[in-house]
Amino acid sequence: MKHPKEYSQLIALTLAGSREAYGELYEATIRDVYQTVHFLVRETSDVDDVVQEIYIQVHRSLEQFDVNRPFRPWLMGLVMRQIYAYRRKRWTHLRILKKAEHADLIMEYEFTNDVVDRLSNRTLLASVDRLPFKLKQVIILHYLNEYSQEESAAILGIPLGTVKSRIHAALHKLRQKSDNHTLFKGKVEDLHEFQ
Repeated sequence: MKHPKEYSQLIALTLAGSREAYGELYEATIRDVYQTVHFLVRETSDVDDVVQEIYIQVHRSLEQFDVNRPFRPWLMGLVMRQIYAYRRKRWTHLRILKKAEHADLIMEYEFTNDVVDRLSNRTLLASVDRLPFKLKQVIILHYLNEYSQEESAAILGIPLGTVKSRIHAALHKLRQKSDNHTLFKGKVEDLHEFQ
């Protein structure tokens, strides 16, 4: 993880026209951005398009970034706005085409090295994927990307109490959805211990 001053330097160089600096900024952030989009966009074929649009928006919006604030939460806020835009566009498209039936897609989780240590259990991943979007996004931000509840609230633009209640509701739903409660309960508790 880069130091905040390094982000500021890369942003300043990017704004001055350095493609190399923007490339470094991209390399420093792509893993977290890609993971987040992968978890929150159901259509795996759309993940790359959403990520590409995010980095186009990052480049366009860098001039408005306040260098006195942390970069990564600002970036995650932009990621969430792009995911919302994608979801709105997709919903409109589905309504126009009158696709009422939805096939549950089984997401293939392809992680390398130490990515998603706490969410490595496939049963737990599948259960997190079935959560309602608002609950899933707080779980992804808090447990996958390790943002504090306060940072998650700032990223999503919602009150801290709402984040706390959504995390509580998500953990409650995860406990309820288990067919094998004793095996699964320990995995949910793994999530809960990091709260």
